[in-house]
Amino acid sequence: MSRPDLIKRLKIKHPKLNKIQIESIIDTFFQSIEDSLKEKKSVFLRGFGTFYIKEIKASHNLRNPKTAELIYRPKRNKIRFRSSKKFKEFINL
Repeated sequence: MSRPDLIKRLKIKHPKLNKIQIESIIDTFFQSIEDSLKEKKSVFLRGFGTFYIKEIKASHNLRNPKTAELIYRPKRNKIRFRSSKKFKEFINL
């Protein structure tokens, strides 16, 4: 589902809200998730899942398969998502 589709569905469900208000709500929601992840805090959405940051270690022994040259990959952070038990059950019906 794209952002415009989400806005249309919310507009149908809540006709009293106008498009600008709905866009503001969506932007605030995702910005708060972004801010929490930047601070390396987990975001737990009950019944849906958890977004969290996982630190990937630096690696010195990677090779370019074409040239066999050693490559250094610095440590980095990745965003991970772990779905809730309820969400997994819903998807696997």
